[in-house]
Amino acid sequence: MIKYIWAAMIVIGVAAGIATGGAEAVSDAVLLGAKDAAELCLSMIGVYALWLGILNIADASGIIKSIAKIAEKPVSKLFSGIKRGSQTVAYITMNLVANMLGMGNAATPFGLKAMDELQKENPHPETATHDMCTFIILNTASVQLLPLSIIAVRSAAGSKSPADIVLTSFIATLFTAVFGVTLGKIIAARQKKKCRR
Repeated sequence: MIKYIWAAMIVIGVAAGIATGGAEAVSDAVLLGAKDAAELCLSMIGVYALWLGILNIADASGIIKSIAKIAEKPVSKLFSGIKRGSQTVAYITMNLVANMLGMGNAATPFGLKAMDELQKENPHPETATHDMCTFIILNTASVQLLPLSIIAVRSAAGSKSPADIVLTSFIATLFTAVFGVTLGKIIAARQKKKCRR
């Protein structure tokens, strides 16, 4: 559905530009936008390559499993339906760590694997479990301890101090995550009470 919305916006924008006599401006904007997009991608490749490489080394060396063992207790408290010692804990932990480092794309494979494992443990596959909903909330809030992607974008855009966003990003995303998870837990508790009745 989203592809149709984007396609419609592009067609309407180009048509409106031509209809109002701004065909040259539309053409210039398209070329400038393509140039800026290419420059941004090239400037971010280094940051992404570095952290994806570090995550792969951490995975191959067993650091991920060690982190998962350390995080098992807090993760198990957040996700009450996960079996302890399960591979799901490792995937969730690495997803959260990658998100905290601001590497959304690096977090995606771990997130997909975690959701796949959660689905395997789901007794009602047609409905999302509370653990799945909690995981989605944490991914959406995405606590940013070190927002590398935003820093890279700000740096590429010519910001004199691209890291100024770190503290405000951390506070805003932490507050959002805590609020979202708390609200999710309240709703889950109310649904359990209704089911018991």
